[in-house]
Amino acid sequence: MSYVPAADPAAWEENKGAAFDAAGRFAAENEIKWSRDLAVEIPRQFEEQPPWNEVLGPVRSRGGPNGLVLRGGQIVAEWGNTRQIDQTFSVAKSYLSILAGLAVDRGLIRDVHEPVARTPGINWGDDGGFEGPHNGKITWHHLLQQTSEWEGTLWDKPDLVDRNRRVRGSGMTGGAKKGTHRDLAEPGGFWEYNDIRINRLSLALLRVWRRPLPEVFRELVMDPIGASRDWEWRGYRNSIALVDGREIESVAGGSHWGGGVFIHARDQARVGLLMQRGGMWGDKRILSREWIDRSRQPCPLFASYGYLWWLNTERRYPSASAGSYYAMGAGGNLTWVDPDHDLVAVLRWTDPAAADRFMGLVMAAIG
Repeated sequence: MSYVPAADPAAWEENKGAAFDAAGRFAAENEIKWSRDLAVEIPRQFEEQPPWNEVLGPVRSRGGPNGLVLRGGQIVAEWGNTRQIDQTFSVAKSYLSILAGLAVDRGLIRDVHEPVARTPGINWGDDGGFEGPHNGKITWHHLLQQTSEWEGTLWDKPDLVDRNRRVRGSGMTGGAKKGTHRDLAEPGGFWEYNDIRINRLSLALLRVWRRPLPEVFRELVMDPIGASRDWEWRGYRNSIALVDGREIESVAGGSHWGGGVFIHARDQARVGLLMQRGGMWGDKRILSREWIDRSRQPCPLFASYGYLWWLNTERRYPSASAGSYYAMGAGGNLTWVDPDHDLVAVLRWTDPAAADRFMGLVMAAIG
């Protein structure tokens, strides 16, 4: 793409704006081929047979493609209705990572490499999730990298549902059918994208915080960064935990069976900007730089994954920088963070096959 010479800065800025707008138009024109009726779409998206595909949490019809690009903390492109509140699927996993980091920052989790069962002040016998010779070895680090190999049933869904799940780039591209038996490795010995285990992490974090995770997220993250009050985070009709004698809904780490985070693109962009700024919002420290750095460390078993953030270490998206990282969910939901270029972008309902081309157009606009 050619640019107007810098000798005419006003014209150059106008041309640059048009280039960002072109990226936005491309994203809007490449809507994912999902029904907008998510109550119909969700049960058929994850290769599951009844009763395992049963939706347990709330579901709402989605809006159309929308999103925005921030450069230097300013909106340089915007398309669609960026205040449309929709489910965001596994983007919620990255929000769980933030909540884990906040717990570490406050000493509620003293060592991510310590077995979860040894976390002080918690009676894990309340749910039996980390007992025995196998689950008892699982650490927070394992859960956050998706290498825990946790075995059990949670909210009527066995971990077997997501065994042998295939994820592009992970090496799980063939072999056994999803939902069939696979001998478990030792905790930390195998990477697998497994939503039961993510929900197990969510429940563990609820027991650490001892109050609803959406309440914690609102108080410590969303309110301080100026997010709206329009978002919500939900679990399932049966995901109720007893904490200090109080019944609390344990939230889902995605929308695989309904629930999860309902949010609009503008609020997601604020979360992305918090990460891009190294955990700072203005002069206020929200999340430690150390946690963000740790979240971006590649898993030795799958270098494209950190602590529930996708990494571009192996150039999953060739058009984006290797330092980019992502909160990514089904349905074409993506928050792209690129600290090297002072860049954040949010995609809602854009076909994942178009994501790299979109990133290429954004990078060309940066010049």
